[in-house]
Amino acid sequence: MLKKFIGTKQFYKTVIAISLPIMIQNGITNFVNMLDNVMIGSVGTVEMTGVAIANQIIFVFNLAVFGALAGAGIFGAQYHGNGDAEGVRNTFRFKMIISFVIVAMGVALMLIFGRDLISLYLKGEGNAENAAASLEFGYAYMKIMLIGFLPYAISQAYASTLRETGETVLPMLSGLCAVFVNLILNYILIFGHFGAPALGIKGAAIATVASRFVELAIVTIRTHAKKDKYLFAIGLYKTFKVPDVLAKDILKHGMPLLLNEVMWAMGIALINQSYSIRGYDVVAATNISSTFWNVMSVVFMSLGTTVGIIIGHHLGAGEVEQAKDSDRKLIAFSVATAVVVGIVFASLSSVFPLLYNTTDEIRAMASKFIIACAVFMPVVSFGHATYFTLRAGGKTWITILFDSVFVWAINLPLAFCLSRFTSMPIVPLYTCCQAIDIIKCIIGYIFVKKGIWINNVVGKDLTSAAKPADENTKE
Repeated sequence: MLKKFIGTKQFYKTVIAISLPIMIQNGITNFVNMLDNVMIGSVGTVEMTGVAIANQIIFVFNLAVFGALAGAGIFGAQYHGNGDAEGVRNTFRFKMIISFVIVAMGVALMLIFGRDLISLYLKGEGNAENAAASLEFGYAYMKIMLIGFLPYAISQAYASTLRETGETVLPMLSGLCAVFVNLILNYILIFGHFGAPALGIKGAAIATVASRFVELAIVTIRTHAKKDKYLFAIGLYKTFKVPDVLAKDILKHGMPLLLNEVMWAMGIALINQSYSIRGYDVVAATNISSTFWNVMSVVFMSLGTTVGIIIGHHLGAGEVEQAKDSDRKLIAFSVATAVVVGIVFASLSSVFPLLYNTTDEIRAMASKFIIACAVFMPVVSFGHATYFTLRAGGKTWITILFDSVFVWAINLPLAFCLSRFTSMPIVPLYTCCQAIDIIKCIIGYIFVKKGIWINNVVGKDLTSAAKPADENTKE
């Protein structure tokens, strides 16, 4: 029984070789983002709240880019597993085209509706003057951040393609350089060190935008300097034309992913807006807890990406049984690590909020939110791993039902109703909204167990190969 869920040393070496650079990059990125958040928080609660709300809205754009690239990435991973460099090349070109479209739409929407979107989070109980100030800080921050949308999208197109081909070190290095630039410029521009003006939240935005350009420069220059290693870069820009058949296939499998990520991000944003109904302090407390969560959840989040890469390679090569075996062990490994990280997360729940220049009430609330998240971290980890399993085989419509539809049909109505039609205190309310993901895990287990994700999107369908030879035979 244990052999079904525990792999060999070689298996874990492969997993770590792929996931560790992703963990390091995401971990340092989120850690620096946390320091960024703490620096802004040290300026004041009003400024922190405005920036936190703006970042919640920008998060929807980031996930739109992620979803669009992930759709093409299904094909990129399987083309690489099949040894088809031209296929990888064409998926990258598709990524570039869709990135330009998303950036144009994101910038336009936020310029037109940005102020209205931020104000949705400032309608709860609290000081009206503080709310008005947070609105202005948030919108000023957002307008500067829009400059970084295009370099962010292009660098993610490169980084995701490199990861799909098994290269995780270069995206890690470019990401690390970017976050260190961000950290240094934050220190200089937020507080006005080394003779620079103290720009506050505007300095934080400028630092982030500058880091986006640094990341883009490093990942593109290094990729094209080593074309013998990164074969997809050969003749990459000779044309932007993508074969019609491939474009249609990517849209068929990828648009659901884009829709899913956007709908999921919007759902999470609206859930947080429901929390904000309970008061201005709740916005600050959820910002503190979610910032710490982003750092601590890096391990199982990165393992989810690893699931997509490894399973995609197996499916692209037609290795059905290896895909099933690896997936089972990867999910078990992801949940086990989440248990360990969750314990550490909970143990630091009363320490982390002390880093913020805010009230004792907000710190206490944030600490309780952190404990609630820690308890359900293994649950979220299981759901995350099963999501990437379903996505690896191109069953993207099912991932919509499993992910964003669940948020809109279950999570959001629960948060909306509890926040508006009950007198339940915010901490039990928040905990209930976390606990409901247990249902999602049950659904994910059923989908994975049935093997409906076993599919080769760049060749023949492998579903039949996963079934017993005799249709009347049962497992």
